[in-house]
Amino acid sequence: MAEPTLLVLGADPPPRLGRLAGRATIRYADESTLAAQLPLADVLLAWDFTSDAIRLAWPGDGSRPVWVHTASAGVDRLLCPELINSETLVTNARGIFEEPIAEYVASLVLAMAKDLPGTLELQRQRRWRHREGLRVAESRATVVGAGPIGRAIAETLKALGVTVAVTGRTARPGIHGADQLDRLLTRSDWVICAAPLTDSTRGMFDARLFGLMQPSARFINVGRGQLVDENALVEAVSKRWIAGAALDVFEWEPLDPQSRLWDVPGLIVSPHMSGDTVGWRDRLGEQFVGLYDIWASGEPLPNVVDKKRGYVPMHD
Repeated sequence: MAEPTLLVLGADPPPRLGRLAGRATIRYADESTLAAQLPLADVLLAWDFTSDAIRLAWPGDGSRPVWVHTASAGVDRLLCPELINSETLVTNARGIFEEPIAEYVASLVLAMAKDLPGTLELQRQRRWRHREGLRVAESRATVVGAGPIGRAIAETLKALGVTVAVTGRTARPGIHGADQLDRLLTRSDWVICAAPLTDSTRGMFDARLFGLMQPSARFINVGRGQLVDENALVEAVSKRWIAGAALDVFEWEPLDPQSRLWDVPGLIVSPHMSGDTVGWRDRLGEQFVGLYDIWASGEPLPNVVDKKRGYVPMHD
């Protein structure tokens, strides 16, 4: 039997797929060659998960891979109606980014509570100015997004003594439904967005939601930039409707050097790095090879995305 053809989109730096030698014919594509090579592939690895090439190329002619794996938690960059309605399985990188993102969120909470940005700026100015920080323990947080990343964030914040509520699409044990979000926002010190980007969540953090938050609240987004109305956020922070914010994701990336987001007092900007720790690409490659072993054996794959919902459903 012929070896399956594995097509890899993006390879800079390339994934380490040496263990698949003799078990797969590996081909590489970029945005300009993907459409022509898709009909040749049994499996597609979206190694460049920032590309829109799969969503754009998928509706074309010819056969399509039976399995697509994206080296990311989110799948919004690749889903299109033709892929959603196909028999193709889609899997994601669940299990790689949860703890690093949770650590990053905790670091932002601590930095904002203790005004670390202010301390570094005063050090740069050689100014000695005593201030008082906030207590993190006994504060309240709402985490929006009940997937593995949101739940890892919740557990990490709980270890700091924070009282945490998690909201999801529907209520279930330990998770508040979306209909409870307004109430929770009115009494939260920290609001953390870790929701998937879907038609129902796009632009959900708008002027109305920022208006519900306490003046002392701080907002953190590690989900997707399109979940937030950035103009509404700028207004909320600039007018002190909320005390501050931190964004690791943006509507357009990389963030334009001329964007006013860089200059908003009280807003921390980071370049979509919350889940990226030393060796993360190696871990992604190892995960894919492990999934390929499962697929080749004919066993059911884990991390299967519900394509109509746009994420991997939680079953507990």
